[in-house]
Amino acid sequence: MGKIFGAAAALLEWWAVLLLLLLVGLVSLGVFCRYVLEASLVWYDEFASYLLVWLTFFGAVNASYRRRHIGFDILVARLPGGARAAAEVLAELFILVFQAVLLYHGWILTRKMGDETAVSLPWVKMGWVYSVLPLTGALMLLISLERLARLLRGGGGEKGPELEWSGSSSE
Repeated sequence: MGKIFGAAAALLEWWAVLLLLLLVGLVSLGVFCRYVLEASLVWYDEFASYLLVWLTFFGAVNASYRRRHIGFDILVARLPGGARAAAEVLAELFILVFQAVLLYHGWILTRKMGDETAVSLPWVKMGWVYSVLPLTGALMLLISLERLARLLRGGGGEKGPELEWSGSSSE
């Protein structure tokens, strides 16, 4: 299962890179048109916003997989063995609940907004835009379920050496 998750995470990283490149290209095009051609594109700002939202949510999936989300690692690491394991399981259960809420309500929102269109791009359905919520909620839910199963088997929730990051900008 770890190999499948690793391959999926690598694919999601490339997807996030593609979204970032599209975002940079689109904003650059918008700036070029506005300041060089003196003709603004009416749609680029809205589309760039949608790309940023997608990039943010897929980045969150990657951060979740790599355990780079905000946490209380220093506090949890100082707890004795049994308390540390219980704290990790409890934290993962809270995360699981949040991801289930994101999945469920994201699905409802996507269905409700499905036929609406973007303001400046009538061919872009808002259901497509909002589909990032249930999609990333489901992906993070799978990651969390796998992590919870590992914790309950006694595997621990430590970060592996390839996933560990101290938070320093010099790394």
